[in-house]
Amino acid sequence: MKRLALAFSALLLTACVQAPPPRESVRICDDQGCSERPRGYSSFDPASAVPDDDPTGRIARLKAVAESDPRAAYDLGLRYFRGDGVTQDSYQALVWMRKAAEHGNLKAQKALGRFYLTGLEEMGSDPQEAEKWLSIAASKGDKESKKLLAEASAAKKADADYYKSQARWREESYRYWYSGYPYQGYWRQGLWYFY
Repeated sequence: MKRLALAFSALLLTACVQAPPPRESVRICDDQGCSERPRGYSSFDPASAVPDDDPTGRIARLKAVAESDPRAAYDLGLRYFRGDGVTQDSYQALVWMRKAAEHGNLKAQKALGRFYLTGLEEMGSDPQEAEKWLSIAASKGDKESKKLLAEASAAKKADADYYKSQARWREESYRYWYSGYPYQGYWRQGLWYFY
């Protein structure tokens, strides 16, 4: 009963505590470092934005051609990657580059291998997928792809070694979570008690 009274009084005390007043600034971190900026700050400049409308229709026509021509799909993938004439979109860049690579475009295979090797924006690297595309491009005699293939193979081996070493620690950690950390509370007669 005493514990219940203590818990109730602690709950009342936390209800009485007032929240601090909202801050006038926020801390923003970017590639140039961290700084305090006014709460209403915006770094987006609408004047420099690429319009989503395509008044000439050239991007729409490029998309239509890209459905059947791997060279056009490669160009469209580059445009999405660079934000040239379209809003920059790494996912669309990858989709169109992959479409071109699957249809045998050597430049797209090499670019796709590099995308997967280095990672693309929010997508991390995938050495196994990089090795796949770079080996296809290297088999066609591309020298740069051969160099990148060696990097991809080394990265793939490093990833495999890392995951093998982590598997043992993960297994031990999970075992410890099940036996090394006891619960601090128990349920009795409709209430939780903690010790």
